[in-house]
Amino acid sequence: MTRSFHLFGRTSLSVGARILLALAMAGLFLAGSAGAQETPRAKALGQKLMCVCGCNQILTACNHVGCQYSHKMLQELDQLVARNDSDDLILQAFVQEYGLTVLAEPPTKGFDWAAWIVPIVVPLIAIFLVWQVVRRWRLRAQLAPAGPGVSPELLARAQHESDKDSDD
Repeated sequence: MTRSFHLFGRTSLSVGARILLALAMAGLFLAGSAGAQETPRAKALGQKLMCVCGCNQILTACNHVGCQYSHKMLQELDQLVARNDSDDLILQAFVQEYGLTVLAEPPTKGFDWAAWIVPIVVPLIAIFLVWQVVRRWRLRAQLAPAGPGVSPELLARAQHESDKDSDD
Protein backbone atom coordinates (compact mmCIF):
# COMPACT_ATOMS: atom_id res chain seq x y z
CA MET A 1 0.00 0.00 0.00
CA THR A 2 1.51 3.27 -1.07
CA ARG A 3 0.55 6.62 0.30
CA SER A 4 0.87 9.76 -1.70
CA PHE A 5 2.25 12.88 -0.10
CA HIS A 6 0.01 15.93 -0.37
CA LEU A 7 1.13 19.11 1.28
CA PHE A 8 -1.97 19.95 3.31
CA GLY A 9 -4.37 17.37 2.07
CA ARG A 10 -5.40 14.24 3.93
CA THR A 11 -2.22 12.27 4.18
CA SER A 12 -0.23 10.52 6.77
CA LEU A 13 1.20 13.79 8.15
CA SER A 14 0.22 14.36 11.74
CA VAL A 15 -1.19 17.68 12.95
CA GLY A 16 2.12 18.53 14.62
CA ALA A 17 4.05 17.87 11.44
CA ARG A 18 1.64 20.05 9.45
CA ILE A 19 2.06 22.93 11.93
CA LEU A 20 5.84 22.56 11.82
CA LEU A 21 5.80 22.56 8.02
CA ALA A 22 3.57 25.67 7.96
CA LEU A 23 5.89 27.49 10.40
CA ALA A 24 8.91 26.58 8.31
CA MET A 25 7.26 27.92 5.15
CA ALA A 26 6.22 31.13 6.94
CA GLY A 27 9.78 31.54 8.22
CA LEU A 28 11.16 31.20 4.69
CA PHE A 29 8.63 33.73 3.41
CA LEU A 30 9.45 36.25 6.15
CA ALA A 31 13.19 35.76 5.77
CA GLY A 32 12.89 36.49 2.07
CA SER A 33 10.78 39.61 2.60
CA ALA A 34 12.96 41.12 5.35
CA GLY A 35 15.66 41.58 2.75
CA ALA A 36 17.47 44.82 2.28
CA GLN A 37 15.75 46.66 5.13
CA GLU A 38 18.14 44.90 7.49
CA THR A 39 21.26 46.17 5.74
CA PRO A 40 23.04 49.23 7.10
CA ARG A 41 22.73 50.89 3.69
CA ALA A 42 18.94 50.53 3.63
CA LYS A 43 18.67 51.75 7.23
CA ALA A 44 20.79 54.80 6.38
CA LEU A 45 18.67 55.56 3.32
CA GLY A 46 15.48 55.06 5.35
CA GLN A 47 16.76 57.69 7.80
CA LYS A 48 17.03 60.19 4.93
CA LEU A 49 13.39 59.72 3.92
CA MET A 50 10.16 60.84 5.58
CA CYS A 51 6.95 58.84 5.66
CA VAL A 52 4.34 60.68 3.58
CA CYS A 53 1.33 59.61 5.67
CA GLY A 54 1.41 62.88 7.61
CA CYS A 55 2.94 61.52 10.82
CA ASN A 56 6.12 63.64 10.30
CA GLN A 57 8.38 60.73 11.16
CA ILE A 58 11.39 59.20 9.49
CA LEU A 59 10.37 56.37 7.16
CA THR A 60 12.06 53.62 9.16
CA ALA A 61 10.55 54.93 12.41
CA CYS A 62 6.94 55.44 11.28
CA ASN A 63 4.69 53.92 13.93
CA HIS A 64 1.50 55.57 12.72
CA VAL A 65 -1.31 53.06 13.29
CA GLY A 66 -2.83 52.02 9.99
CA CYS A 67 -0.18 53.79 7.91
CA GLN A 68 -0.83 52.93 4.28
CA TYR A 69 2.39 54.44 2.98
CA SER A 70 5.32 53.22 5.06
CA HIS A 71 4.95 49.55 4.15
CA LYS A 72 4.81 50.35 0.42
CA MET A 73 7.69 52.81 0.68
CA LEU A 74 9.84 50.31 2.60
CA GLN A 75 9.15 47.68 -0.06
CA GLU A 76 10.22 50.14 -2.76
CA LEU A 77 13.36 50.93 -0.77
CA ASP A 78 14.11 47.21 -0.44
CA GLN A 79 13.71 46.68 -4.18
CA LEU A 80 15.96 49.61 -5.09
CA VAL A 81 18.64 48.58 -2.59
CA ALA A 82 18.44 44.97 -3.80
CA ARG A 83 18.96 46.23 -7.38
CA ASN A 84 22.09 47.93 -6.04
CA ASP A 85 21.11 51.38 -7.32
CA SER A 86 23.21 54.28 -6.07
CA ASP A 87 22.05 56.22 -3.00
CA ASP A 88 21.47 59.38 -5.05
CA LEU A 89 19.44 57.45 -7.62
CA ILE A 90 17.28 55.87 -4.89
CA LEU A 91 16.63 59.23 -3.22
CA GLN A 92 15.86 60.82 -6.59
CA ALA A 93 13.36 58.03 -7.36
CA PHE A 94 11.54 58.77 -4.11
CA VAL A 95 11.58 62.52 -4.82
CA GLN A 96 10.11 61.93 -8.28
CA GLU A 97 7.33 59.75 -6.87
CA TYR A 98 6.48 61.64 -3.64
CA GLY A 99 7.95 65.13 -4.11
CA LEU A 100 10.61 67.01 -2.13
CA THR A 101 8.68 66.54 1.12
CA VAL A 102 9.87 62.93 1.22
CA LEU A 103 13.41 64.09 2.05
CA ALA A 104 14.19 64.33 5.77
CA GLU A 105 16.44 67.32 5.18
CA PRO A 106 15.95 69.83 2.37
CA PRO A 107 18.47 70.07 -0.44
CA THR A 108 21.28 72.57 0.07
CA LYS A 109 21.02 74.36 -3.26
CA GLY A 110 19.04 77.16 -4.84
CA PHE A 111 16.07 78.59 -3.00
CA ASP A 112 16.12 75.66 -0.54
CA TRP A 113 19.04 77.34 1.24
CA ALA A 114 16.38 79.43 2.95
CA ALA A 115 15.30 76.36 4.91
CA TRP A 116 18.81 76.17 6.37
CA ILE A 117 19.53 79.88 6.81
CA VAL A 118 16.22 81.34 8.06
CA PRO A 119 16.07 79.39 11.36
CA ILE A 120 19.53 80.69 12.25
CA VAL A 121 19.47 84.23 10.85
CA VAL A 122 15.98 85.35 11.96
CA PRO A 123 16.58 84.80 15.71
CA LEU A 124 19.94 86.58 15.46
CA ILE A 125 18.31 89.58 13.75
CA ALA A 126 15.53 89.61 16.36
CA ILE A 127 18.06 89.61 19.22
CA PHE A 128 19.98 92.48 17.57
CA LEU A 129 16.79 94.53 17.10
CA VAL A 130 15.67 94.01 20.72
CA TRP A 131 19.15 95.03 21.91
CA GLN A 132 18.96 98.23 19.80
CA VAL A 133 15.50 99.13 21.12
CA VAL A 134 16.52 98.62 24.76
CA ARG A 135 19.70 100.63 24.21
CA ARG A 136 17.72 103.57 22.77
CA TRP A 137 15.21 103.44 25.62
CA ARG A 138 18.03 103.62 28.15
CA LEU A 139 19.63 106.60 26.34
CA ARG A 140 16.32 108.47 26.32
CA ALA A 141 15.85 107.77 30.03
CA GLN A 142 19.28 109.24 30.81
CA LEU A 143 18.75 112.38 28.71
CA ALA A 144 15.21 113.18 29.84
CA PRO A 145 14.78 115.71 32.67
CA ALA A 146 13.67 114.36 36.03
CA GLY A 147 10.47 116.39 36.11
CA PRO A 148 8.46 119.00 34.25
CA GLY A 149 10.36 122.01 32.95
CA VAL A 150 10.70 124.55 35.85
CA SER A 151 12.01 128.04 35.24
CA PRO A 152 15.03 129.24 37.25
CA GLU A 153 13.02 132.15 38.68
CA LEU A 154 10.41 129.77 40.07
CA LEU A 155 13.13 127.60 41.61
CA ALA A 156 14.78 130.63 43.22
CA ARG A 157 11.45 131.82 44.63
CA ALA A 158 10.67 128.36 46.04
CA GLN A 159 14.13 128.20 47.60
CA HIS A 160 13.69 131.67 49.14
CA GLU A 161 10.28 130.75 50.61
CA SER A 162 11.55 127.49 52.02
CA ASP A 163 14.44 129.30 53.65
CA LYS A 164 12.01 131.83 55.07
CA ASP A 165 9.77 129.09 56.48
CA SER A 166 12.69 127.31 58.08
CA ASP A 167 13.81 130.50 59.89
CA ASP A 168 10.42 130.94 61.51
